[in-house]
Amino acid sequence: MKVLVTGGDGFVGRYLCDELAERGHDVTALSRDPDRTVFDADVETAVGDVTAYDSIEGAFEGQEVVVNLVALSPLFQPRGGDEQHFTVHLGGTENAVRAAEEHGVGKIVQMSALGADPRGATAYIRAKGEAEAVVRASGLDWTIVRPSVVFGDGGEFVPFTKQLTTPYVTALPGGGRTRFQPIWVGDVAGMVADSVEDDEHTDETYEIGGPAVLTLADVAKLAYRAEGKSVSVIPVPMALTSVGLSLAGPIPGVPFGSDQARSLRMDNVAAENDVEVFGIDESELTTLASYLGVS
Repeated sequence: MKVLVTGGDGFVGRYLCDELAERGHDVTALSRDPDRTVFDADVETAVGDVTAYDSIEGAFEGQEVVVNLVALSPLFQPRGGDEQHFTVHLGGTENAVRAAEEHGVGKIVQMSALGADPRGATAYIRAKGEAEAVVRASGLDWTIVRPSVVFGDGGEFVPFTKQLTTPYVTALPGGGRTRFQPIWVGDVAGMVADSVEDDEHTDETYEIGGPAVLTLADVAKLAYRAEGKSVSVIPVPMALTSVGLSLAGPIPGVPFGSDQARSLRMDNVAAENDVEVFGIDESELTTLASYLGVS
C-alpha cells in the first residue's frame, strides 16, 4: 500500500513511518524540511507545508492512504499566538482532505487529541475538534485517533514537566492534580498503522491512552526520580496560575500562556480506553515509569 504521512519526520511520524515501512508499505514522509536521517527503514520524503495547498497537492498523487499528523504542541504557546492552532490543525487538515479527494486517495487517518471539541476550552482543543468535522464530512474513508499525551524519545511531555517544575521542592498549579494517561509513541505508532491497514477501523473514532492514569505531580516525581532526585509539591491556586500565565504569555521567550493555563484545568484521560479494539490489553503497554527506568 502507498501511504503518505504528513509531518512524517516529526516525533510520532518517524516511528509511524518506520512501522509502516517495516510492514511492507511504500511510505512517503511529507514535511516542510524533511530529515531522512531520522528513519531506520526505507522511507521516501517530500517537501510541503500543509498550510500552503499548492506546496503539498502533488505529493498526494498515486497515494492510497494519507495519515495526517501535522500538529502544534498543546503544551507550549505557538509562535503567532493561539490562532496558529486553527491555521495548522484546521487549515492544514482542510488542505490535506482537499488534496486527497482531488488525487483519488481512498482514506485518511487523522491524528486528533483527547477532548477534541469545536466548543472546547482551549484553542488547541477547538481547532482539533473543527478539524475532525472536516474529516468526517469528506468523501474519504476515515479513522480518527485521539491519544492522550504521547511520550518517548524526542517527545515533549517529560521535558515540559521538568520545565514547569524544579527538583526537591516545586510549585504546581492546583498541586499538580491534573490527570493524564501517557502513552508511549511506539504503542501509538502500532495502533495508527493498524488503522491504515484494517478496513474494520473505517469511520471510527478511537480514544487511546496508556496503562496508568498519572497526575502532573506524579509525572514530575517520576521524571526527577529517574535522575536520582526527589520532589515535594507546593500547591498554587489555579486562579493565580491563570492570571500569571495570561500576563506572561505576551512576553517574548515565555513558552506558556493563557491557553496552557486553561489546559491545566482539564484532565487528559480517555473516557473508555479503546486500545482493546487493536487487540491490545492495557497491561501490555509501556508505562512512563518503565520508559524512565524507575519501574
